[in-house]
Amino acid sequence: MNRSATDTRGAVVPRQPAEATAPPRGFWAPFNPPLTDWTGRRVWLVGASSGIGEACARALHARGAQVLVSARGAEALEAFAAAHGGSHPAQAWPLDVTDAQAVRTTARSILAEGPLDLVVYCAGHYREMRATAMDMADLERHWAINYQGALHVLDAVVPAMLARGAGHISLISSVAGFRGLPKSLAYGPTKAALTNLAENLYLDLSPHGVGVSVVHPGFVQTPLTAQNQFEMPALITPQQAADAMLADWGKGAFEIHYPKRFTHFMKLLRLLPYRLFFPLVRRFTGL
Repeated sequence: MNRSATDTRGAVVPRQPAEATAPPRGFWAPFNPPLTDWTGRRVWLVGASSGIGEACARALHARGAQVLVSARGAEALEAFAAAHGGSHPAQAWPLDVTDAQAVRTTARSILAEGPLDLVVYCAGHYREMRATAMDMADLERHWAINYQGALHVLDAVVPAMLARGAGHISLISSVAGFRGLPKSLAYGPTKAALTNLAENLYLDLSPHGVGVSVVHPGFVQTPLTAQNQFEMPALITPQQAADAMLADWGKGAFEIHYPKRFTHFMKLLRLLPYRLFFPLVRRFTGL
């Protein structure tokens, strides 16, 4: 018989055996339990006031999920919630991910209403930066939003998922984290850290029934990329990005990357020795 328990943050969650493990899987089996039927699933998207996060929220709501959206911009969130009602109305939860206590409080309130089937960390900050013009304040802002914010959210939701033995966490990283790139001094290292974090999470959480995925977008039309002053190869829309993510969540993928005509090239760059990598990057970027 399942009984309810209260975790250290006050959320009511089902009690599960401490050593519960996922069933054994074959070599070609999905990395995660596939997420295909979204009807009634509760999804918390953190950083969903625009761009990829908003597009995912719209797509998930259209498929029957109860979508909870968070970001700093309360007005944009309220507008989204007002436009996405129906039998499973969206909810707006304004939040600054750099405020650890606010994240804990918000997560506690959300979990008090029911378990989370998927948590997507979409929050991001991006400004071009080179080592010849370092801005320490902005370096720290990148780290606080892109990485530490993810840690705050994980700290708030992982205990409940472990206790339940179910749920999925998806972190939006970037191909910019694959290797060092010009003008990516502030942004790239935070995304590299997110990818490494997702790999560690998968190893630790998947045996306990909690799915983990990492998303590596290429260039997507968002407010962040709008500041770029160069031609962005294989540029796609946020809706195309959302469609790719839902498709791969449905396959139980660990890594989700798009558009593949660009991300496969970026993956190849990771294999090159530095003697080839540095000259090639300088040639293609002109920097």
